[in-house]
Amino acid sequence: MKKILFLLPLIALASCYNAEHNCTDFKNGKFKFETEVNGVKKTTFFERKDSIEIETFERKTDTATVRWVSDCEYVLQKKHPKNMAEEKAISMKILTTSKDSYTFEYGLVGSEEKQRGKVFKVE
Repeated sequence: MKKILFLLPLIALASCYNAEHNCTDFKNGKFKFETEVNGVKKTTFFERKDSIEIETFERKTDTATVRWVSDCEYVLQKKHPKNMAEEKAISMKILTTSKDSYTFEYGLVGSEEKQRGKVFKVE
């Protein structure tokens, strides 16, 4: 019983915690995103300016339009898709921010399947 009484204030404090959301700090700039594919670390560099995002992955550059839905949510749409998969828009939601990075959730627009990642501001 004493353990339960001890845990109640901790649970109350944890529920009051608000994650930092300074999403506007990441609307423009140069960024890096790292992910693991089949056990190999892959890095994507991209620059976002207003409604355009230019991405470089494995020495290939591509451009996408950025449509901000709110301060922390936007939709990416490739400008020059090379196949049907690239024609689908990607929904991006910034979950938390820090001084030079943000954690986000992404997935195809309309899909319930989401993944998470972390982006670092490089400039």
